[in-house]
Amino acid sequence: MTAVDAKDRQEKARLLRELHRPGDPLVLANAWDAASARLVAAAGARAVATASAGVCWSLGSPDGGGADRDEVLARTAQVVRAVGLPVTADLEAGYAETAAGVGGSVTALLATGAVGVNLEDEERTAEDAAERIAAARAAADAAGVPAFVNARTDVFLRGLGAPEGRLDEAVRRLRAYVAAGADGVFVPGVADRATIAALVAAVPAPLNVLAGPGSPSVAELAELGVARISLGPGLFKAAYAAVRRAAEEVYGTGTYAALDGGLTYPELNELSRDRP
Repeated sequence: MTAVDAKDRQEKARLLRELHRPGDPLVLANAWDAASARLVAAAGARAVATASAGVCWSLGSPDGGGADRDEVLARTAQVVRAVGLPVTADLEAGYAETAAGVGGSVTALLATGAVGVNLEDEERTAEDAAERIAAARAAADAAGVPAFVNARTDVFLRGLGAPEGRLDEAVRRLRAYVAAGADGVFVPGVADRATIAALVAAVPAPLNVLAGPGSPSVAELAELGVARISLGPGLFKAAYAAVRRAAEEVYGTGTYAALDGGLTYPELNELSRDRP
């Protein structure tokens, strides 16, 4: 890495950190390749995030550890090259069995030019997950990149434990992850305002929530003190639903109405050009 590259990476990492403001949330319409990243950037994004599910599905692999780590990293590098914005990548549980392996994955991720990472706890113990967060933090520090480490708990998403105990368990886990070096916390599977407000109040780190149909609006989440809003695989699912509709129409009725309103050839060709 040249001195210019290192400075650019550090500046993007600092910008990503600054964009996590409770009440003025960073909105991430997650991308999965260079073209989707450029479309999101052109729409007004202040940073670009990948969605692990979208990246995995686009590579022909199932989400949840089914993708090859190096393929995911290669795709992340393509996204970084496509946009001039800070890029944060979802590495699922780190594509590694051990905390040391997670550190290696984060080192490799930062080499792509990404300046943020999502790591999820799946159904690991809080202690095990915290150790993996600490390894990610150490890897970023060793690389000299103040990367934003976003620690995700799946307590609500996976419905772990009795419903009445999930908030307390999520808070316990998230506090441990912050103590281990996480910069922010991510709680997918939560949409009700009371729980979101309780998480904001209980955890000393910027809160990230997953949004979609039925979720509070961006303005409503901002009022609750949320600092980051992600769409996860939402854009990917909408795009591939359009593919299915158009394919079913042409093979069904033999018509093409579903193709109306698509992007033009010149627009897509321009999205694919290398940028200086």
